[in-house]
Amino acid sequence: MTNPDMNLLAALDVLLAEKTITGAANQLSLSKSAMSRTLSRLRMITGDQLLVRAGRKMVLTPYAESIKERTRYTVFEALNILQPNIQPVNLPTLERTFTIRANDGFIETFASKLITHFTKHSPKVRLRFMPKQEKSPDPLRDGKVDLEIGVLKNMGPEIRIKALFYDNFVSVVRKGHPLDQCKKVTAQQYCLFSHIIASRRGDFSGPVDEELKEQGLARHIVATVPSFPAALEVAKHSDLIALVPSSFLLNEPLSSSNASLWAFELPVHTNKITISMMWHPRLQSDSSHIWLREQIEKVCHEVMQERRF
Repeated sequence: MTNPDMNLLAALDVLLAEKTITGAANQLSLSKSAMSRTLSRLRMITGDQLLVRAGRKMVLTPYAESIKERTRYTVFEALNILQPNIQPVNLPTLERTFTIRANDGFIETFASKLITHFTKHSPKVRLRFMPKQEKSPDPLRDGKVDLEIGVLKNMGPEIRIKALFYDNFVSVVRKGHPLDQCKKVTAQQYCLFSHIIASRRGDFSGPVDEELKEQGLARHIVATVPSFPAALEVAKHSDLIALVPSSFLLNEPLSSSNASLWAFELPVHTNKITISMMWHPRLQSDSSHIWLREQIEKVCHEVMQERRF
């Protein structure tokens, strides 16, 4: 059996990603007819149509869908093998824009410290923070994002992961709330007041409610919002109790005379939250990316030392 042309693997990866002959041809700087011939060769080798017409567009066959992720991973691994050995990063001259995807709370808490740190050590490096519209590994796979930061959920088997820090939930009320200045709140007291929680899906319950149920108690959740910063903002201007990770309070002057919020520990136990950074394996050995990961880990560790809870 003749060994297949390995260039076809890269072409297959682009075809599966673009899902059009024209788009794949543009990506590979080929003519449309050359790309069409390449698709014909791939169909003959795999014994599958790979791309078929559905109305006015092309769609992947079930087989093509099943090999899409594996194909991309194989191509990136091959590219890594062909990369030169890791060289030291010249920080003063390093010119690169790193795209980091994180939620609003992380950006509000850590972005200023990260920007200050990177500006000091590598002034030509730029950081582009992008919002997390949904939890998906696609931006990492497509190369649109260099690093994702957040809670790990179904990111794909090939995605590299490292824990940055551990967080925990706390309760927050406005200054002047009946629970203001209370350092120890019982579960019964906690349930006397109405609550607001953050949920991307709009859920009205969570781990806290499961723990309260074990004690025969229930809290009254009157509203959900899509983010923790939004929950904090509502708590500032109402009698609602907000539930947020403790790291979201690092920039809040809780103990000063002009503080607008008061935080206290939950009256029930909840598991710690693991905040991780995630990246695609093609960047695993990239010296600049290794340095990026090291610096983010360092800054996050320093910032979390200031945590009050």
